[in-house]
Amino acid sequence: MDDQGLSIAYERHDRVRRLTDVLRYCLEGLSLEFDAFDDSRAKGPGMYLAVVAGRSIADHADPMGDNRWPVETCRHPLADLDRFYEAAADVAVRNDGAVVVSVDGVIQERMVRFRDLPDTDAGYADWMGSRHMSALDTSRRESVVATLTLSQETGRVTVFRDGEFDSVERDDLAARWRDTRE
Repeated sequence: MDDQGLSIAYERHDRVRRLTDVLRYCLEGLSLEFDAFDDSRAKGPGMYLAVVAGRSIADHADPMGDNRWPVETCRHPLADLDRFYEAAADVAVRNDGAVVVSVDGVIQERMVRFRDLPDTDAGYADWMGSRHMSALDTSRRESVVATLTLSQETGRVTVFRDGEFDSVERDDLAARWRDTRE
């Protein structure tokens, strides 16, 4: 049976693109707000977000201990950007694991560890740590629209889609809006 015209291309859906942009800009803001990425003793904010379509991720993810997203602070990033940023800033320094956001924008309370894909030739970049390698692999899953990471070591922000990635180093974040005059 041909489902042409019946499936939703979430990666091109306006609301999902806006959601992904909001998530990315939040990670960029967290990166730019932290001033000690060059201090090896300082632990910067780090985060892993996954935008997913579908009913469940249970077949390829496990709960990440007691790590939880504070749904009482913000359950939906597009509903209140300030409260989302506040919650993300807290989670980025206190928790580990992936934050799961459904394509309708609802954040799941439980943070997860995504299981590795079998037999992948991922093409990892030299700068990638385990969070980024997982995000790259997870972005290849059919039910995943995008994954996003904030590196707690360097402040780099990366968006992964279908095994491809767009990564921006901290010094280049928001470069066109920053005043670069000395």
